[in-house]
Amino acid sequence: GLDIGVKTFATLSDGERIESPMPYRKAKTKLGQLQYLNPHKQLGHRRKKIRQSNNAKKYRQKLSKQHYKVACQRKDFLQKTTTKLCRKYAHLKIENLNISGMMSNHKLASAIADLGAYEFKRQLGYKAEWYGNRIDIIDQWFPSSKNCCKCGHKKEDLVLSDRIYECINCGLKI
Repeated sequence: GLDIGVKTFATLSDGERIESPMPYRKAKTKLGQLQYLNPHKQLGHRRKKIRQSNNAKKYRQKLSKQHYKVACQRKDFLQKTTTKLCRKYAHLKIENLNISGMMSNHKLASAIADLGAYEFKRQLGYKAEWYGNRIDIIDQWFPSSKNCCKCGHKKEDLVLSDRIYECINCGLKI
């Protein structure tokens, strides 16, 4: 079982946690500085036939290089993580998340985008097929966090801030 989250990238059912490098969050200050220090460059306009200045070209190259670096870090992390999971486990279960709906929340959007959750799910799908593994997609409305994995008892009053699950029925603490 695999649970994708914002605090930790993925939490596995055997207790292992995979932390995300959060490349965009780390590069955000440098990107902000690049964009702040270069507001008066003549960026050019094709319709008005205004040519781009050489300093503007250099600025755009620096900016695109920084964005490329962030994208490569995310891509490398996702490739290595999905490969490791597919080599280690023969049967994976992952929740079907509404990622586009989560991206519409402006407070979580940058964190969700920084994770690359959709790309992770896509890569996991085709790599599981390559390695001959089985992958099950769990419905997003299934109350997996509310159910006890030992006895199946469903806890109704679970809040987002609850980090420790205590089963009333069997006494299991997770």
